[in-house]
Amino acid sequence: QVQLVESGGGLVQPGGSLRLTCTTSGIVFSISTVGWYRQAPGKQRELVATITPGGRITYEDSVKGRFGIARDNSKNAVYLQMNSLKPEDTAVYYCNADRVASGLRLNYWGQGTQVTVSS
Repeated sequence: QVQLVESGGGLVQPGGSLRLTCTTSGIVFSISTVGWYRQAPGKQRELVATITPGGRITYEDSVKGRFGIARDNSKNAVYLQMNSLKPEDTAVYYCNADRVASGLRLNYWGQGTQVTVSS
């Protein structure tokens, strides 16, 4: 059974920090691209950051220099360190795992964790 479980969301003031954690099971984590997406009310889900098995990282432009993604293959976990948070970062943050196996795309999502940036 595949499970992606996010934690670490919450309410934070502008300028503050949060660290999101996604723990996974039931997937071949070490060869999956993993990452974070977010969806604000009334908006489409968008990429925040991803990290490939080889460590190549992609960030959405608005989070560059403020957010950091990391993975720990020994724990089957991916992290998102969010600094200098802004109200526009408010969204539900989702963990994602993705890989292709024998021509079949295996793509999984977590249930999401709410991040609210407000004074």
